[in-house]
Amino acid sequence: MRLTPAAVAAERDRLRERSPVVVPLLNDTRDALGELFDTDVDTVSDAQYRREVDRVFAVGDRAVNVAALAGLLRELDVEGDYPGFVVDELLGRRLAATIAGGQPLQLLAEATFHFADTRSQGAEGDPAGTDDLDAALAAGVQTRLPGWSWRESKSPFAVDPVGGDDE
Repeated sequence: MRLTPAAVAAERDRLRERSPVVVPLLNDTRDALGELFDTDVDTVSDAQYRREVDRVFAVGDRAVNVAALAGLLRELDVEGDYPGFVVDELLGRRLAATIAGGQPLQLLAEATFHFADTRSQGAEGDPAGTDDLDAALAAGVQTRLPGWSWRESKSPFAVDPVGGDDE
């Protein structure tokens, strides 16, 4: 794998084009989690998904890592599939976390990846990593986007800064 700015841009375009597969999985995941946690969660449109992919790729350090992880998953296939189970889970989890950003969102994206992965099935003949790629995209992007009521208000644990500069 050789990553150049052009290769990263091409990977961004490939991920944007996955919206017909990823967005239904993303919304299915949100619906199921909303039901489990007894809350309504906003649905995400194809346009929102593509816009969020663009935002992820607008940060160069994140973009190159997302491109590398996505490329590995897109190409990953292991004879018999099961021996590769751990590596595609590892790559998927890291991709979801990288897309989501810093804590606590990255941890939520990792957990959501495993949930979304149980709901994702690749098409016949797809490499083993394809469904993990879709689950990672769904988990990472859905975690970044608003729509969860707990994210819509200020945390009660925020502590106001103490005035003045400490030296």
